[in-house]
Amino acid sequence: MTGTGDHEDAATYGATAQAAIRRPRTWWGRKGTAAKVESYTRISFHLFPVAQLVTALLSLTPVPARSALPVAGAVLVHVVLGLRLTGQALDWVAGRRAQPRRLLCAYVACGFAGAAIAALVLVKLPDDPPATYYTACAGTYVLFLAFGCGLGVLVLRTHRQSLVAVAVATFGGWLLGSALLPAPAAAALALSTLLSAGGLTLASRFSVWLLQAVYELDEARHTRARLAVAEERLRFGRDLHDVLGRNLSVIALKSELAVRLARRDRPEAVEQMEEVQRIAQESQREVREVVRGYREPDLFTELLGAQGVLSAAGITCTVTGTPTGLPRPVQAALAWVVREAVTNVLRHGNAAHCRIALTVLPAGPRAKGRPPVAELTVENDGVPSAPAPSPGSPDSTGGHGLAGLRERLAAEQGTLEAGPAGKSAFRLVARVPVPADEVAEAGVPAEDSSERARQELE
Repeated sequence: MTGTGDHEDAATYGATAQAAIRRPRTWWGRKGTAAKVESYTRISFHLFPVAQLVTALLSLTPVPARSALPVAGAVLVHVVLGLRLTGQALDWVAGRRAQPRRLLCAYVACGFAGAAIAALVLVKLPDDPPATYYTACAGTYVLFLAFGCGLGVLVLRTHRQSLVAVAVATFGGWLLGSALLPAPAAAALALSTLLSAGGLTLASRFSVWLLQAVYELDEARHTRARLAVAEERLRFGRDLHDVLGRNLSVIALKSELAVRLARRDRPEAVEQMEEVQRIAQESQREVREVVRGYREPDLFTELLGAQGVLSAAGITCTVTGTPTGLPRPVQAALAWVVREAVTNVLRHGNAAHCRIALTVLPAGPRAKGRPPVAELTVENDGVPSAPAPSPGSPDSTGGHGLAGLRERLAAEQGTLEAGPAGKSAFRLVARVPVPADEVAEAGVPAEDSSERARQELE
């Protein structure tokens, strides 16, 4: 039975996890790591065409309206195609749609057409134009080719294809400039295109590589969780095979022998069938022991396993309290709660933090005759935005998981509460009364439970 000091230690020990769990959840906070990286990448790439539009319009401000309007119109069309290409290209990277080749061709063609319009405006400028006119048109010329290459490489598969795209943008810009502008101006624009397109292409390829790496890591995380479940099933299957394999073989042989003896009217057939009956009963007892060991796990082992599994899945897990001194039936009931809760934290939602707290609440001076209560709290911040089975709860919709837990706890006069804790967290609380004499017989001082929990579970 824990004292007041134990509760204060446990509260202090889990303060950081509780603060993280109960923090306000926004649209961004409800996303997982992979979804956050994808959203960040999408926002970044959609800002590319916007940056092109703003830069081009600001650059064309000093140019006369009659010359600036055709260039501005081409920039606007190029930006619209770029926004659409960015969304479809990232969907293709994520494997959600086919490669948008036609849109890529239209976007590249629009880029070269816009560069040609900017070059024609340069040609039609007065013989001695102001430096701002020349800089504006030349900068817009480079923007068409640089952004066309930087966003176009999102649809390419390999780095070699990206290098070819930079070379095509540079060489094509040089040919276009040579046809409309003096040679020195064309060379200067080609060099500017090479540097700008190369920088944007490098940034685009690195962002795509990072996004694909995050996708692979997220898939590996889910695969690891599935492998852990499969490993547990294999272990259970091996145990059943070891228990039943030999006994079923013996039963088959003795049954065959009994049939042969019975056909010959031999009295030994009865002895063989009695032996078969004995082996069958023994097998039934062994199977019950295996199932009991699987269905009623040790609470201490489950707490350690929960911390290890959640940490391996990238979920910060804090465990406080110790099962030392609790009766075996109480431990078995709470251990099943831990197993089901942790399983659903992995299955549903997208938790980043999980807190598991085990305390023994004293009966109090007003509750005369009532035993202490073992309280297990599992709280996590992975509540999904859409209605779904809530993480941390076996089945918030009242399904078999929640009903089964309540039945197990009811056998020990326990209760179960499950529901949201604020806007972002989900809390499951299981309470089981603990006879005071059984806690005292364990010989564990109440004030040492929190300290032992830290030493054993860390």
